[in-house]
Amino acid sequence: MNWEERFERTLTLQPREKSGIVITKEPECASVPAGCPVTLQCSAIGPTALHYQWFEGKEEIAGATQSVLLIDAEKTGVYVCRVNDEQNQCVFSSWAKVKVHFIKSGLPQNWQGELVIGLQPEPRRVKVGQRASLKCVAFGIPAPLYQWYKNGMQLPHQNKRDLTIAVTEMKHQGTYLCAVTNNRGQECWSSAADITVVESIGVTVSLPSLRVKGSCEWRAAGKSTPVCLNPATNQDVRLCATDKVALLIGNMNYVNHLRLVATMMDVFELSNLLQQLDFRVVSLLDLTKEEMHSAVKQFLQLLDNGVYALFYYAGHGYESSGRNYMVPVNAPNPYRPESCINVQKILCKMQEKNTALNVILLDMCRKWYNHDYLPSDLQPLAPTGNIVYGYATCEDAQAYEVQDGERSSGIFMKYLKRHILKKEKVTQILENVSEDMGKDRLITGKQVMEIRHTLKERRALTDEVCASGYTAQLQVRNERWSKANELPARKTIRFPCGVEIELSCSAVFSNVMTIYVNIKAKPSQVSECKVSLQRPKEFSDSISDLIGDSSQIDSLLSSLDDNHQSDTTLKLCGLHRLKQPLILQMTLRYQSCKEKPTLKEIVDVNLGLPLVAQLELYRTMAATRVEGATGSYNQVPSVASTSTITKDASRACGPRNRKAPSKQEVVHSARQARRANEPEENDEREISRWSL
Repeated sequence: MNWEERFERTLTLQPREKSGIVITKEPECASVPAGCPVTLQCSAIGPTALHYQWFEGKEEIAGATQSVLLIDAEKTGVYVCRVNDEQNQCVFSSWAKVKVHFIKSGLPQNWQGELVIGLQPEPRRVKVGQRASLKCVAFGIPAPLYQWYKNGMQLPHQNKRDLTIAVTEMKHQGTYLCAVTNNRGQECWSSAADITVVESIGVTVSLPSLRVKGSCEWRAAGKSTPVCLNPATNQDVRLCATDKVALLIGNMNYVNHLRLVATMMDVFELSNLLQQLDFRVVSLLDLTKEEMHSAVKQFLQLLDNGVYALFYYAGHGYESSGRNYMVPVNAPNPYRPESCINVQKILCKMQEKNTALNVILLDMCRKWYNHDYLPSDLQPLAPTGNIVYGYATCEDAQAYEVQDGERSSGIFMKYLKRHILKKEKVTQILENVSEDMGKDRLITGKQVMEIRHTLKERRALTDEVCASGYTAQLQVRNERWSKANELPARKTIRFPCGVEIELSCSAVFSNVMTIYVNIKAKPSQVSECKVSLQRPKEFSDSISDLIGDSSQIDSLLSSLDDNHQSDTTLKLCGLHRLKQPLILQMTLRYQSCKEKPTLKEIVDVNLGLPLVAQLELYRTMAATRVEGATGSYNQVPSVASTSTITKDASRACGPRNRKAPSKQEVVHSARQARRANEPEENDEREISRWSL
């Protein structure tokens, strides 16, 4: 029997709970540079006086008989402490590994063990088939934990200092970051490092200055987006993006207009598909005008040189004088000049970011209003050759959705999801969607897709992300984007009676969260117990007065969470309106074996600011009122359900359009009244005040 086996047997024969010795402080693992002093500590309590003896590996350390062990770390080693009482009973502490790195430390003065990255990963340029590796070394007490990310996406099973790719393929190209944490909640990030994968040695192409025709003015060509060239043919062989970012907005629970059903499923399905294409996706449901402005502003901050940007909107909408307008959930009925949002204004702001591709997908109606109105000036779009419009329907026509319970979907999304993952030019993808829609007899003569674009290159949504030269911008986007997708950590809550509850969260949208609660353990003296969740005060009961029956919403969300088994479920929508940390009240009702009456215990759990709430969208919103409804603009559709959710058995008989009904459709009024009913072009000037 070797030493390790004898040691394990010793632990088995003398468990801590039988010896009477209890270790109250375990020695902690450490990661330090060579020569750094390290202090290991083991504390214990027992029925008699205690004696300590430290070991390095299987060797007893002479003179190390105190609870504290001071070492000068010259080599990596593992340490353990034996604690004896005067009755010759003993227990061993946990093992503590002191990892020593022979690199320049750069530790701050008076270092107390906080996380410090000592070796940053460096960029790599490799050929297809070669081995590629990145290394990140951090110092810290307790020892650091590592997690690697590629293009902002967590890499499963890559949780060591070294990230190694045995056989490199083109798909491995991208920008890598390492997140370093410890069990005290500290966190730091490495610098970004690019892995560039090439089939042949590339050449650098510099663009000359441009002279404006008919003048003496010269303009710099600017920083170009990444293009790889084959030196033999000097032809483009691959286009790529420095990043991919998407904002998806679905409005369905309108306060003053016909409510929609399919927008939720449309946004959910498109979000999943775009994530498969390596897009950073923020998906939001049921936004007021102010919230839509604020969301777009955050979206624009994620755009930069060479980024692929995609904006999708599903909900009520209309067109006037060539402008497309989105209808927020708090828009009055009839419309007011200042009540809707101009899409072209958003696109102008997207162009200012020097993106490589701008895709606008509008799944809404485009009925014409104010035919004889002279629009105000609108700044023309720059000739960048990177714009793609995908309209769910043509001019002066409606867009439809088929309402079929949890299988409801918009006609446009029904066919878009069939093609979007294909490796084809984005305009060809939309052409294929248009052809499929043209064969659908349900919408023949009612809805025809329209495509407009100025795309001069064969850019596709499947293009790789190549952030070489843009790593600083990518790191900023990583931090900002991760905020909108961060869920509360899984928690175990112990009630005073001894019942243990596990709480976990999931998200299907950036402002919708589902909370699951499971009873994990209960003491023998508790016969029956049941836990319930109380709706947080931020989601007041007055909200339900505005949205009416939410069974269809519950049914759709339930269909997305079938894989989760829980004792209690709470679904919360509208998280973007949170201004304070979310406090969840958990109530446990149980019966004791000794007492018949039902007892109750209450525990408050702080979930912080989950998902998009961390972006604090409300800070850029003006405090306006919802026209046509009681209460402030915060009183718009939001859902919080603690009941068991059942699937909605109701089915609509046919398609429903995504056009909010105007006043003319209710009564036949005079021409002047019709003009007052729809938004005028002065809302463009109003939008500019938001500085998108």
